[in-house]
Amino acid sequence: MSEIKVNSIKGVSASVAALSINNTDGTCTANITNNLSNRRLTINGDMRIAQRGVSSTVSNYGTVDRFRVDYGGHDEAVTQEQVAVTSGGAYDSGFRHCLKLTNGNQTSGAGASDYAQITAKLEAQDIRNSGWNYTSTSSFITLSFWIKSSVAQVFSGSLRTTDGTAQSFKFDTPSVSANTWTKVTKTILGNSNLQFDNNSDLGLTVYFFPFIGTTYTSSNGNTETWITGATDTYANDLTSTWWTTNDATFEITGVQLEVGSVATDFEHRSYSQELALCQRYYEVLVSGTGKTWGGLAAMYGASEVHHQCQWVEKRATPTLDYVSGTNYYKYYGNGADGQTNNLNQFLYVSTKSGGIIVDNLGTNLLAGGAAFSLTNNASAFVAISAEL
Repeated sequence: MSEIKVNSIKGVSASVAALSINNTDGTCTANITNNLSNRRLTINGDMRIAQRGVSSTVSNYGTVDRFRVDYGGHDEAVTQEQVAVTSGGAYDSGFRHCLKLTNGNQTSGAGASDYAQITAKLEAQDIRNSGWNYTSTSSFITLSFWIKSSVAQVFSGSLRTTDGTAQSFKFDTPSVSANTWTKVTKTILGNSNLQFDNNSDLGLTVYFFPFIGTTYTSSNGNTETWITGATDTYANDLTSTWWTTNDATFEITGVQLEVGSVATDFEHRSYSQELALCQRYYEVLVSGTGKTWGGLAAMYGASEVHHQCQWVEKRATPTLDYVSGTNYYKYYGNGADGQTNNLNQFLYVSTKSGGIIVDNLGTNLLAGGAAFSLTNNASAFVAISAEL
């Protein structure tokens, strides 16, 4: 058996050893500059959390948490879904879910202002305090992700800042073979023009474009470098093949943004950790039928009820998001029940709690009494939103 005995391992020009060996007990100390825990800045990059549902045609947040789908100039809506990953490179790397876009039938062709995009939005303070020396060209962040498309082509994307003078960093993917998972890695250097304020507002947006028209694009001569953010710097010029192919699909998973010049293995977190991170921006209070919610409700008037609700601390003061419908919400008290089609507003609200008013019950309950609430339809849905 052969042995190598050393005191340390050091780079050719390094002043500090990467690995130091204890000559007595054989243990070692490693000089690791990449923190291997809590390094992923993107939330829900493995697309596991989908609080709103698993399929939607809305141009907004609609399925997978923290990844927003928008489209415009279309003839037929784009469908977004959370679907299973069942094979291929992404599956072999441990991913079991992805965000899938299915194109509609864009019969009028590719217009200059047409687009379909996926965005991940990050708070300014999370970039400012990430450890990235973002004004230095010798400091880096790295973006990595897996994509699959039913159409073989090059796709485009960008990172765009918000604070100060907006900056844009455009990039292209390699040519993607049809129906094949492809991993993409992009290393982004700092720039003296970058600014990230120390607040919870939008600081950085990561864009992925299955298609974007020429109104918003420019040639790839200034790709993979920071340039002033303008209308035509969202992406490089992009072929229209995906957009003009009816029912073309685009899938993405494993999105990781991290500090450093190297893409490390995706940081998989537990379901509970990822859900809690998502709930800083969006939290479902109740969904479905026959479920109690909102804690004990107080009957302010005979037909008016006040909920006292608490939630995971939000990024900012939240808004109320709910689905209305005939008698979707029931209230029981004093031996009777009242029903309502919708909720009204916040009586008061903060990042941690709020009071929800319902003042249109169909049946009078006891003023000053207590009641409990129960959903009365499978489509009943109440959530709190503080999205970027």
